[in-house]
Amino acid sequence: MKKKVFFTLFAFFTLFFISMPSSAEIIVIKANGVVNPVMSEFISKNIKDAASAKADALVIEFDTPGGLDTSMRDIVRNIIASEVPIIVYVSPSGARAASAGVFITLSAHIAAMAPGTNIGAAHPVGIGGKMDKTMSEKAENDAAAYIKSIAEQRGRNSEWAEKAVRKSVSITDAEALKLNVIDIVAPDLDSLLKSIDNRTVEMSTGKHIIKTKGIKVQHKEPGLRHKILSIISDPNIAYILMLLGFYGIFFELTNPGAIFPGVFGAISLILAFYSFQTLPVNYAGLLLIILAIILFILEITIISHGVLTIGGVIAMIIGSLMLFESPLPFFRLSLMVILPAVILTTLFFSLTIGLAVKAHRRKPQTGIEGLIGLEGTAKTDVHKEGLVFVHGEIWSAWSDEPIKAGEKVIIDKVENLKLKVHAAKNNGQQTQV
Repeated sequence: MKKKVFFTLFAFFTLFFISMPSSAEIIVIKANGVVNPVMSEFISKNIKDAASAKADALVIEFDTPGGLDTSMRDIVRNIIASEVPIIVYVSPSGARAASAGVFITLSAHIAAMAPGTNIGAAHPVGIGGKMDKTMSEKAENDAAAYIKSIAEQRGRNSEWAEKAVRKSVSITDAEALKLNVIDIVAPDLDSLLKSIDNRTVEMSTGKHIIKTKGIKVQHKEPGLRHKILSIISDPNIAYILMLLGFYGIFFELTNPGAIFPGVFGAISLILAFYSFQTLPVNYAGLLLIILAIILFILEITIISHGVLTIGGVIAMIIGSLMLFESPLPFFRLSLMVILPAVILTTLFFSLTIGLAVKAHRRKPQTGIEGLIGLEGTAKTDVHKEGLVFVHGEIWSAWSDEPIKAGEKVIIDKVENLKLKVHAAKNNGQQTQV
C-alpha cells in the first residue's frame, strides 16, 4: 500500500514538473554606433542580466564603425567570461563590423552576419592624432596578437584576423563564411535562431547545447539612461552642451538672481565633461575655447575697438577644430556645427557687449546723477546761494555768476545735495525739460 502511494506521488510530481513551462529564453539586444564606454556598459550589463536570468543565449544585433580600444577590450572580456552563449549578429543588411567591431564579433561563441554586410579594417589608429613609427608598430603588433588569440580560441581564421589588423582588409558576409571568419549567414533573426538550434558551443564552464526551438525570445531596449548617455557621447552634442553651459553661467553672472540660466548652464557643463571622458579630447583646443570666452567677456569691460572680439573668434575657431583631434570621422566635429556655433557665440557676446557699452554711455535717468544737464528755473536770485526749481522740487543752488529769479538755469553738478547751475541763456545747446 505504501509503495503504491509512493509511486503515485512520484508519478504526479514528475508529470507536474515536466508540464511546467520552461523559464529559458533568448535575449536579444541591439548595439549600434561607436564602441565607447556607453556601449560597453550596456552590453556588459545585459550579459550579467542574461546570466542571472539563466537565459539560453544572448543575441547582440551589431552594427559599428569601430571605436575605443579600451571599451572593445572590456566587451571582449565580458563575452569570453560569459556564463551564457553570446551570438554576435552583424545586421541588418548594410551594417558592418569594422575596426573594434571585428574583435567583438570574433570573440562571440557564434558569429553571424546578414547578407549585404561586411567585416574588417581593424588596423589600430591613434585617436589623439598621428602616432610616430615606433608607437604605431607597437599598437599594431599588440592588436594583431590580441585578435589572433581571440580567433584561435574560437577556432576561427587567425590568419585573416591578423590581415584585418595589419593590412586593414575587409570582406563580405559570403567571403567571411567561406574563410571561416564567421559561422552563419542568416537573412533575419528567425532564420538565425533556427540555424543555431541544438548547436554545441564551447563555454568557459564546458560544452553547452543551445536550444532555440519553442523558446521565448525577449527583445531588450536600452534604458533611458543609456539612451541619454549615448546621445551626449556624440562629439557634436558634447560641443554644443559645453557652449550652452558657458552661455548659461555667463548670463547668470551678469544677471544675478535669474537662477534658471545658471542651473541650465551648470547641468550642460557637467554633461559635456562626462561626454569628454568618452571622447579623444585635445585639452589645448579646450583651453583655446575657454580663452575665447574670456576674451569676449573682457571686451565688455575693456573697450578694445573689436581687437579682443576678433581674437576671441580666431581662438574659438582654432580651438573647435582642435577639440577632438582624431583621424576617425565619428570622433571629429562637423564644420556644419562649428561655423554656426562660432557665429552665434560671437553674436551673443557682441550683443551683450553692445548693450553694456550703451548702458555705460547712457546718461543717468534717475537719482541725483539724473539731474545733471536738466533745465530748471531760479526761484530766487542765485549767486553764492539761492533756490532753483527742477523736476517738481526746490533745491539749494549756487552759481559762478549772478542769476536773477525767474531765469532758466542748467544744472552742472550736484555736491552735498546742492546744485551748481549756470544761466541757460549762456549755454547755446538744447536742454531737457
